[in-house]
Amino acid sequence: MTAVDLLLVGFGKMGGAMLSGWRAAGTVRRVVIVDPGVSAAGSGAGDALVVADAGAIPADFVPAAVVLAVKPQVMDQALPAYAPYAGRAVFLSIAAGKTVATFQKVLGDAAALVRAMPNTPAAVGRGISGAFATPAVSDGQRDLCHRLLSAVGEVVWVDDEGLIDAVTAVSGSGPAYVFHLVEALAAAAAAAGLPADLALRLARATVTGAGELLHREPGTTATQLRINVTSPKGTTQAALDVLMDEAAGLTPLMTRAVDAAARRSRELAG
Repeated sequence: MTAVDLLLVGFGKMGGAMLSGWRAAGTVRRVVIVDPGVSAAGSGAGDALVVADAGAIPADFVPAAVVLAVKPQVMDQALPAYAPYAGRAVFLSIAAGKTVATFQKVLGDAAALVRAMPNTPAAVGRGISGAFATPAVSDGQRDLCHRLLSAVGEVVWVDDEGLIDAVTAVSGSGPAYVFHLVEALAAAAAAAGLPADLALRLARATVTGAGELLHREPGTTATQLRINVTSPKGTTQAALDVLMDEAAGLTPLMTRAVDAAARRSRELAG
């Protein structure tokens, strides 16, 4: 596939992870990074041109995509400087809570916009992103955005922008739920009498190992993997009787958690 020129606005952890993925996949040719807090030396930017503001972008630089990776709270201030690229490039936003309508107010209704929600495992190439494209996005532009996002993991597309709130609540925030599972399992292990350091080591290795098993056996469902571990009337079954309680178990608790996160995502979007 042909490598393209990209404008990356914001070079935090996610922007850096994506740039590494693009380079590894051969997706990019020239990259200009706009971030006032970043210098090229020691930043991981490599041979990308790093500038402090949009006014320093070379006049002859015409990107195929403008990737908006700044924090949501500064997006409104940063966005107007990139309005001249509307109509020439597809805009790919990975800013949580910023809706298509937010961008259209500045870039115009005809701007090609993709709103995406990646997650932090993108830093190790194991992320997953949910994405929504406006009707103005061409097939080629959608394919480009898919390539950009898939450089750091899987990509799923939704036809209703409102579903991005649910994506945010499940995969965007989901890594934190898994990390808390490690914390909770370690705390339970310590309460059972294990030394705290050993409890944490067991919990961490168990969760990461189970996740890797799930990843390496894509043809086997999580349900079947759970059954494989569970002997009738054994220790695992005793624990699952608690975790799978219909009223107070993990599923109703997780449902409430995801609902709370999705509701907050809608609130932040206004």
